[in-house]
Order: sequence, then structure tokens, then C-alpha cells
Amino acid sequence: MRQVGPVLGRRKEECEIFDFSSVFSFTMTILIEQLPVEIQADETNIHAQNQKELVLGDGFAVPETNAFGHNFRDYTVESARQQGVENFYKINHFNQTYDYVSKMRVEYAKLDKAEMSIWECCELLNDVVDDSDPDLDEPQIQHLLQSAEAIRKDYPDEDWLHLTALIHDLGKVLLLPSFGELPQWAVVGDTFPVGCAFHDSIVHSKYFKENPDYNNTAYKSKFGVYSEGCGLDKVLMSWGHDDYMYLVAKENGTTLPSAGLFIIRYHSFYALHKSGAYKELMNEEDKENLKWLHIFNKYDLYSKSKVQVNVEEVKPYYMSLIEKYFPAKLKW
Repeated sequence: MRQVGPVLGRRKEECEIFDFSSVFSFTMTILIEQLPVEIQADETNIHAQNQKELVLGDGFAVPETNAFGHNFRDYTVESARQQGVENFYKINHFNQTYDYVSKMRVEYAKLDKAEMSIWECCELLNDVVDDSDPDLDEPQIQHLLQSAEAIRKDYPDEDWLHLTALIHDLGKVLLLPSFGELPQWAVVGDTFPVGCAFHDSIVHSKYFKENPDYNNTAYKSKFGVYSEGCGLDKVLMSWGHDDYMYLVAKENGTTLPSAGLFIIRYHSFYALHKSGAYKELMNEEDKENLKWLHIFNKYDLYSKSKVQVNVEEVKPYYMSLIEKYFPAKLKW
């Protein structure tokens, strides 16, 4: 079998921003509801030690609860944040159609929104909080460093994986004005294929019934416009930060292995890597890369914490990886 990524089993315990003022030249029905401006967490469930800086031991241990004292990815627990999360998915599932995704990919493939380095982009995420995330309400740069540092402890020789963890959510800059200031439903949340039937394992799948594609005969069958084993690179995924960052990395000539690009593009595709849905669309390379995505997911999900990483302390290491795998400036 052709090797498509690193070998598994080696486990050891000046930024120029362009103005974005163009208006898309397509028309569609968009469901708009006002999400809460600020969703407050129940601070009584946050342990006192979470106020300290992040200190990792000999290996990463999966915590029992998230930053709010609840189970991870529990979309049923009653809380103010959970109500906002469910409302987010209601809007997301209505608006993410095959036509919408197709047009967004064309628009953002132009890479004409900014020119800057990877680290400059990391710093932009200081002001970004993900409204779809039931597990954390911290600025995104902390999540990036938490997951990267956790992986670094357990897989010290896989530097490409450390960097992948650092950059996997950089596409969330789509929320910022210079990148179009897209609504949260068009940037974050679990991703899923469009152009074929929506699977019941997708979070809050009941809201797909209002999606214009739900009863479209071209899209409602198991394979829809695709074919068995066609490969995920042939499948349109709901538009968001995953696909955008994949486009940025690929078109700027990153030397990350295919497994790294696969992780960036599909890390929010929980219906696949958690529930096993849509596997019939995968080809052999996808199946090999999925092994690495399963490894990555543990750190992406369970490293989320109120505990802070010392940014200046770890910055030199990640700057060296950025220089190794990316050009000094990228088009975004």
C-alpha cells in the first residue's frame, strides 16, 4: 500500500490586511436569528486550579469534564450556553446548502483578503470566541496552544502534528471584518457533506428538515451527486473555517504531509470520525489519514481548558515549525 503520511506507531510517552468590501453576486434565502452577544458560563463549576497557567506532566490525561463542569460535547445539558449552541445549529442547518457552499468556495479560493504570516494570524484569534463550542468560551489562540502542547507531550517526534494542531482553527478569522465578517454559522461548528443526504448522527440533525436541499431529489439520496469510494476531496463540505484553512495551506504551498491537510480539513467532521457516517465516500488515502485524525481529535477536544498556556514561552518553538513548513507570508 502506498504510504500517504507519517508512519503510525512511533508514539513516545509586518501584516497587511486588505479591505473586504465586495458584495457576493448571488442571491439566496438566508435564515437570520440573533445569537446572544455574550453567553455566560456557570463559573461555579470551574475548579480553582483552572485559573493557573497550563502545566503538562509526562503525558496528556483526558479530563473528566469540560471547562463548565459538564461532559464534553454534551448538547443536551441545560445551560445558557447550550441554548445558544442549539440556536446556532438551527441557523447553520438551514443555511448550509450545496449552492451556498459552492459559491463560498469560489469566493474564498481567490485568497485576496490578506497577506500575513501564520503567527500573525494566530494573534488575530485573540478576539475570537466560538459560539458553537459547548466546552470552552476562551479566545481561540488558547485552544490552539492547548491542543498543540498536549500533542507535543505525547508525540514529541511528530513536529508536523504539533504545527497542525496550532493552525487547525486559523480559518476562524473569517469572523473578522477584514475577512468578510461572516456570521458564526458560516464559520464554526461541526461540518458535514452537502449534496447528499444529511445523516442523523450530525448534531441537532432535526433542523435539516428546513434546509432547502432536504427534499431536493438530486441531493436526498445516500450518495447524492457523489459515488461510492469517490474520495472526500471530491465531496463538498459545509462551508467554514476548516475548508478555508485547508485552501490557504494548500494554495500557499505548505509542505505539511497529506495527513496534516486532512486533519485541518475534516477535524470538525464529527459525523465521520466519531460516528462513522459517510465512510462509504472515502478512498484508500482517506482511510489512512483518518487514523491520524482519530489521534488528533483526542487533543483537539479534551485539551480545552480554562488553564492558560504561556504564549511567549512556547512561541520560539512554533515559529521554527512555521518556518519549516510554510512560506514567510501567505495569501489569505
